[in-house]
Amino acid sequence: MYTYNTTGNHGGANPYQVPEYSYSLDEEGIGKTAFELIFAFDEIISLGHKENVTVAQVKQYCEMESHEEKLHKMVLQSKINDTKDVMKRKASEIDKSKIEKGRGDQGGFGLMSLQSMGSGRIEDSFSDMSISGGGGGGFGSGSGFGLSTDVESFSSKSKGRPPSSATAPPKGLGMQLGKSQKTNQFLESLKAEGEVILEDVQPKAGQSKSAAPPPTDPITLTVEEKLNVTLKRDGGVSNFDVQGTLSLQILNQEDAQIQVQIETGGNPGVLFKAHPNMNKELFSNENILGLKDPNRPFPTGQGGDAAGVGLLKWRMQSTDESVVPLTINCWPSVSGHETYVSIEYEASSLFDLRNVVIAVPLPALREAPSVRQIDGEWRYDSRNSVLEWSILLIDNSNRSGSMEFVVPPADSSVFFPISVQFLATNTFSDLKVVNVIPLKGGAPPKYSQRTQLITENYQVV
Repeated sequence: MYTYNTTGNHGGANPYQVPEYSYSLDEEGIGKTAFELIFAFDEIISLGHKENVTVAQVKQYCEMESHEEKLHKMVLQSKINDTKDVMKRKASEIDKSKIEKGRGDQGGFGLMSLQSMGSGRIEDSFSDMSISGGGGGGFGSGSGFGLSTDVESFSSKSKGRPPSSATAPPKGLGMQLGKSQKTNQFLESLKAEGEVILEDVQPKAGQSKSAAPPPTDPITLTVEEKLNVTLKRDGGVSNFDVQGTLSLQILNQEDAQIQVQIETGGNPGVLFKAHPNMNKELFSNENILGLKDPNRPFPTGQGGDAAGVGLLKWRMQSTDESVVPLTINCWPSVSGHETYVSIEYEASSLFDLRNVVIAVPLPALREAPSVRQIDGEWRYDSRNSVLEWSILLIDNSNRSGSMEFVVPPADSSVFFPISVQFLATNTFSDLKVVNVIPLKGGAPPKYSQRTQLITENYQVV
């Protein structure tokens, strides 16, 4: 066996075996492993002198990972993933434009036939609010002293995939969607018959908020409650705070001299506070909101605040876990070289929740996690390393649900805090407008009420 040492002799002390790197000692074999041999000799000789190292140490030094190389590969993979996301969005936009074109060419029967079907519960207008005239109890959105709306917008599915698997893992790992499979089979059968199908949409966390539609009724009253909740990962409530507002928007000056009669659900934990310009005695005795000076009109949309004026505020705080609309349990467990994460939600029967998005932080991954089971849809945000679990509607048919996914070994604290977003069309105060009283006499003016419960900051820590 041919050996080499730094003294220039063949054999001798501390020999370094060429066959460790090249098993063929001819010119072709040495040429193929030239770089490996050079690196090995570089570890042996320093400034013309022999280093006191063994063969095992030389191999170890040559095989050590480079932090810079590893970082470069991670940055390169991140750019590749971002490029793939852009390609998917472009493909989705092209698909959408083709569908819009097909709608005009084929009359739209295939489009409309499934517009209210999708996942089985998507209504024709699965929007941020419903509006009722007169004394009706429609529900919608509004802000404290203005009329802004916080509603998650929707994104269309990726190109060429059925709605139920639009976010399926790239390596073919299955995703269980429970109740939507029969609907998906029906969709596929319609596609096979040549029908043009409008693809499902799903809520996506972090998208821009949509604005409230402009009011069309002479008077619009908006009830909005914002939730700030912090839940403990081991159970219990760290913080639960509800802040609500009732605001008024009047379009025409002739309807500005009014009083608003309300009723509440009698929740003892809700504390109400009227605007300083309101008649406190009238509100306390008769639940009527009116100005201290009855001859003074409310501001209108043309002359006053275009977003409306605040009439009433309220607040509710609690540490009782039973009042929480949605609880999340997360169970990470390491098994071998993988971490199995099981997440379960349980929803209160008091609220039907819409556009639910549960965002779970993940360790830095080179590819999407393997989702083994899920009730709903999922999406992996590679840029922020977050797994988003989306449920369009939680009602009496699915008050509980679960998701299980697998990632490489990671500490359990990596998966917290979990952020939650949703909206509902009923509130903790259960405040309703029962009548609008004109102070000038005559028939009561037409009005509408919008009511909405939204999450401002909802986390499991």
